[in-house]
Amino acid sequence: MRVLLIGPNGYIGRFVADRLLADPAVQLTALGRGDDADVRFDLASGSPGALTRFLDAVHPGVVINCAGATRGGARELTRHNTVAVATVCEALRRSGCGARLVQIGCAAEYGPSQPGSSTAEDAVPRPGGPYGVSKLAATELVLGSGLDAVVLRVFSPAGPGTPAGSPLGRLAEAMRRAMQTGDGELKLGGLGVQRDFIDVRDVARAVHAASLSAAQGVINIGSGRAVRLRDAAAVLARVAGYGGALHELDGPPAPLRSSLAHSLGGGHPTGHAALGHAVGHPRPDPDHPASGATPPPHPPQAAVYPYPDGCGSWQQADVRTARDRLGWRPRINLEESLADIWMEAACRI
Repeated sequence: MRVLLIGPNGYIGRFVADRLLADPAVQLTALGRGDDADVRFDLASGSPGALTRFLDAVHPGVVINCAGATRGGARELTRHNTVAVATVCEALRRSGCGARLVQIGCAAEYGPSQPGSSTAEDAVPRPGGPYGVSKLAATELVLGSGLDAVVLRVFSPAGPGTPAGSPLGRLAEAMRRAMQTGDGELKLGGLGVQRDFIDVRDVARAVHAASLSAAQGVINIGSGRAVRLRDAAAVLARVAGYGGALHELDGPPAPLRSSLAHSLGGGHPTGHAALGHAVGHPRPDPDHPASGATPPPHPPQAAVYPYPDGCGSWQQADVRTARDRLGWRPRINLEESLADIWMEAACRI
C-alpha cells in the first residue's frame, strides 16, 4: 500500500510515520515543509495543480494529512488549517490516483460541552476560538469534497513529544524547575479544567486503522474519560518523585489544597516556585502569538486563564464509533503518558 503522509514532522505526524514505517506492507512517502521530507511542499502556498501532478506521479492509495498549525492569529491558522486542506481536497479531486484521505481533526471543533457529558460525532460543533473554527472549516471541506475520506477528531494528545508550551508540557517544566531549585511548593493556575487525554501513540494506531478501513465521516479519537488537570498534576508529581505541595492559584480553599499536597507526597514546604502563567494558557510568543491571547495582568499569580482550546471547563469523547468502525481502543494509560512527558522534561538542560 502506497501512503502519502503530509506533515511527518509534527507532533502527531512523527508518531504516525513511525507506525507506518513499522508496517512492512506500507510504502511511505513523506511530504512537508522541512528539509528531511521526501518532497518539500507548502500546502498553504502551493497550488492544487502542482500537488495533483505529484499525486499522479506517486499514485498513493491513501493520503494522510497531519499538517496544520495550533498557534498564531486567525489569518495564519486559516492558511495552514483551512486553505491547506482545500488544496489537498482539490488536488485529490483532480488526480487520477483515487486515494483515500485521512484528515486529522481536533476536539476544539466541538467547543464547550456540558460537564459530565460525552461528546459524540453528531454533536453540533460550536468552536470557541479561531483554532477550532479553522479546523472545523477544514472538516467541512473534507466532508463536502465527495472523496473517500474520514476525519479523526483527536481529543487532547499526550505522551512523548508533548510540546513544552502545551498545558501538560508546561506543568512538567514547572515541576522540573521546582525540583532543580529545591522549592517545596509549586504554585499553578488553570488546574480545574477536565480534558480527555489520549496518548499520541494510540492516536497513531487509530490513523493506521483508519487508513486500512472503509469508514467515512467523523470519528472521535479519545480515551472516553475526562481527567482534571489537577489530578494529572498529582500523577505527574508521583512519577517525578516531587514531594512538595501543589498550590492552586485559582483553586479550591486551603483544606483541599492541603489534601492535594498530602496526595503528592506531602512534607513541609521549604520554599515555593510560582508558574507565572496558568498551566492551561500558552506562554506568549512574540513570533507566534497564541490566538486570542492577551498579556496577563500583574501580578500574573492573580490571573485566572481558560484552557487554550476554547472548550470551556469540560471535554470527554464518546469513542464508541472508533471501536465499532475502526476496531480501535486506547491501550496506553495516562500515567504512562505522563511518565514519558516527565522523562523528556527531566532531560532538558
